[in-house]
Amino acid sequence: MVSLTPASHAALTLIDGFSLEMTGKDVPGLEEARAAIPQGSKINVTFLGNEDLEMRVSAAKAVRDFGFVPVPHISARRLKSQGQLEEFLGRLQEVGASEHVFAVGGDPATPEGPYDSSLALIESGILPKYGVKEVSIAGYPEGHPDIKNDVLWHHLEGKSAVLAEQGLSSVILTQFAFDTDPVLEWITSVRDRGISSEIRIGTPGPAGIKRLIGFAKRFGIGANASIVKKYGFSLANLMGTAGPDKFVDDLAALLAGSSTDLEPVKLHFYTFGGLKATADWAHQFVAARS
Repeated sequence: MVSLTPASHAALTLIDGFSLEMTGKDVPGLEEARAAIPQGSKINVTFLGNEDLEMRVSAAKAVRDFGFVPVPHISARRLKSQGQLEEFLGRLQEVGASEHVFAVGGDPATPEGPYDSSLALIESGILPKYGVKEVSIAGYPEGHPDIKNDVLWHHLEGKSAVLAEQGLSSVILTQFAFDTDPVLEWITSVRDRGISSEIRIGTPGPAGIKRLIGFAKRFGIGANASIVKKYGFSLANLMGTAGPDKFVDDLAALLAGSSTDLEPVKLHFYTFGGLKATADWAHQFVAARS
C-alpha cells in the first residue's frame, strides 16, 4: 500500500468532488467527456445571452441524463420578467434539474427586467417554490472590476442570510484566479464573517495561455508577469498551454497549513479548453499523486 505524503493527501482532498462548467452548446462535448467525469459530479450550465430557453433546459437535462448533477445558472439582470424566471424554473423542474441552481447577477449593466442583482432574485422567494434546495452564489477573491469590495461583501452576507432564512443550502462559487495568496486571504475573510457555506474555488482547466490571459483581462483577474510565473507559465510564450497543477498543489498546501479550519473548500473548473481536456487533466493529476 502506497503511503501518501501530506502534500499529496492535501491535493487529493481538495480536488475530490470537483465541479465543472459548460455552456448550453456544450452537450456534444459533455457526451465526449462523460466517461472521464466521475458520476454524480456537479456540472454548471451557463445562462448566456446567445442561448435560449430550450438550449438551457436541454443542456441541464443532458447533464442529469448522463448521471451528473445539473447546476443551471440564473442570470438575474437578463430576466425580462418574473414570468420568465418562473417559466425557466418550471421547465427545469419538469426535467429534474431544479434542485441546484447558481444565482448570478449577469453581464448586462442595466437590468432587462425586475431583478437588478442576484440578491433581489433570491429575496423574491420564488426559488423554493420550484424545488430548489441549494443555491450557489458568486464570490470574488480578487474583487470585481465594476463593484466595490464593501458592496461585494454586503451582498455575500445578505445572500447567505436570506438563503438560510428560506431553509436553502448555499455554496459560494468563485471567479477564477492565478494567485493562491489572495484566494486564501479571501477564504479566511469569509470564515471570519461567520459564513460556513461550502466554497468552490474557480480554477481554469488546462487551456491555451493566450486564451487564459484573454479571460483574465475580461474578468479583472490579476495576471502580471510575476503572478503567471507563480502559476506556472510565462507571458513570453503565449503560444503554449497551461494547466492548474501548481495552483491546486499550492492552494492545498496553504489550506492544510492554515491555523484555522477553513473547510469545506472544493474546486470548480472553468473548462476554457474543453470538458474532456479538463476531466483528463484531473485524472492525470490524481494518478500522479496517488
